[in-house]
Amino acid sequence: MPTYVAPDGIELVYHLVGEGEPVVCVPGGMLGSAYLGELGGLSQHRQLVMVDLRGTGESGGGNWRCDQLVGDLEALREHLEVERVTLLGHSAGASLVTLYAAAYPERVEKLVLATPGTRSLGIEVTAERRRAVLETRKGEDWYPQVSAAFEAIQTGEGSDWAALSPMAYARWDAEAQAQQELEDGLANYEALGVFNSPEAFDPAATRAALSTVEAPALVVAGALDWGTDTVAAEEFAEAFPNAQYVVLPGVAHHPWLDDAEAFVTTVLRFVRG
Repeated sequence: MPTYVAPDGIELVYHLVGEGEPVVCVPGGMLGSAYLGELGGLSQHRQLVMVDLRGTGESGGGNWRCDQLVGDLEALREHLEVERVTLLGHSAGASLVTLYAAAYPERVEKLVLATPGTRSLGIEVTAERRRAVLETRKGEDWYPQVSAAFEAIQTGEGSDWAALSPMAYARWDAEAQAQQELEDGLANYEALGVFNSPEAFDPAATRAALSTVEAPALVVAGALDWGTDTVAAEEFAEAFPNAQYVVLPGVAHHPWLDDAEAFVTTVLRFVRG
C-alpha cells in the first residue's frame, strides 16, 4: 500500500491500478477511491493513481476543506517524481482538481473533469433544471417514488435524499444498486460537509487564475446527469482557455458504469492528443 506525506505531516494513501503513463484520479463525495473501480477499463491503457483523500478510504487526517487539500495533491506529484501531472477528477473531485490547476498551472499536463462538481466556480443547478432532467425519465419504474421524494425536498416537507439515488445512474439495475451500496459504505459525510464549506471557494479568483492555464482540459458531461446538468457542465468548460466539452448520451453521473466504452474512448482520445 503506497503512501506519501502531506504538507502537515499526515500520511496519505494511494493505490496503483494498471500500467503505463500515470493519471492521478481524484474521487468525489469524500469517498474512498475504491468506488472508481478501474474506470471502465481505463486501467488497461494508463496507470491509475487512485487517491484516498484525507479522511477517506485508508487515509486518515482531518482538515478536510477543499482548498486545504490542494497541497496534498502537490505533495503527491512531488512524491511521484513527475514534472507535470495529468489529473482526472470525478464529481466533487473536479472542484479540487480545478483549485489545484489554478494554484499550480505549470504542474498540469492535462485535466479530465468527469461529470464535474462546479462549486469551485460558483455554478449552480436550479431545481427547475433538475426537474427537467428527471422528467426525461418518466418511463422508469422508480420515477413516481423519486419524483415524489424530489418534490418533497423542494418544499421542505421531506429529506429522503437516498430515494434520489436512481438518478445518479443510467440504469437502476443490480450493478448500479451494488455501486450505490459501495458508495454509501465509503462515504465520509461529515468530511463532505467540510469539504464543501463556502469558505473553501472563491469563484472569481479561481476563474481569474484558470484564465492563465495553458494545459488542455476535457469536460465530460452526461446527458442524464442532474447533479451537474449539461448547462452547468458547458459553463464549467468555458472557464478553461483550452477545453474540450463532450456530452455522452445515455449517461448520468457515473460515465464509466453507464457507458464504459464511450467514456474510455473519449478520455483516451484526449490524453493521447
